[in-house]
Amino acid sequence: MDRFYLIVPDAETLARLVPLGVRLVQLRLKDAPDRAAQIARAIALCKSHGTELVINDHWREAIDLGAGFVHLGQEDLDTADLPAIRRAGLRLGISTHDEAELERALSCDPAHVALGPVYQTLLKKMPWAPQGLDRVREWKRRIGALPLVAIGGLTPDRLPGVFAAGADSAAVVTDILRAPDPEARTRHWIEATR
Repeated sequence: MDRFYLIVPDAETLARLVPLGVRLVQLRLKDAPDRAAQIARAIALCKSHGTELVINDHWREAIDLGAGFVHLGQEDLDTADLPAIRRAGLRLGISTHDEAELERALSCDPAHVALGPVYQTLLKKMPWAPQGLDRVREWKRRIGALPLVAIGGLTPDRLPGVFAAGADSAAVVTDILRAPDPEARTRHWIEATR
């Protein structure tokens, strides 16, 4: 799993940033009327650049369009058809925020577990307090070799601590998307994680 895990809101942003050298990207579409078209475009773009694509939430479309990886939040696990996801050969990432969610995630045999928010995040209002680096350490101790993705409030300056605590990958949304120059910020993240 690449140490830099870019998360983008649409295929247009993905098309701008993936060619810069991004190796792992999540397409997190929210309320997109053209969801299938965007996922199909993202699959083609990522394939042409050798980038691993993760589809957030939309497991049905991921199966139908031939994606290889899907990420689900805890609420999505309630309605997802995990046997269908497995039959389709999709790898599965799962978000966690507390002990019960970690246990649930591990029972699903995930390809990775995400923990967040590690720090205060501006992206969305979270019902959870920042987890902090001690929680990252605890999660890594509990999951062992399974890849751990840290997310929430991450910046390049915080990467050394996040990786030292045991995270295998750093997922980022806000620090790039709200940057004055998202392309330059993406390059900076790539340099900081390689």
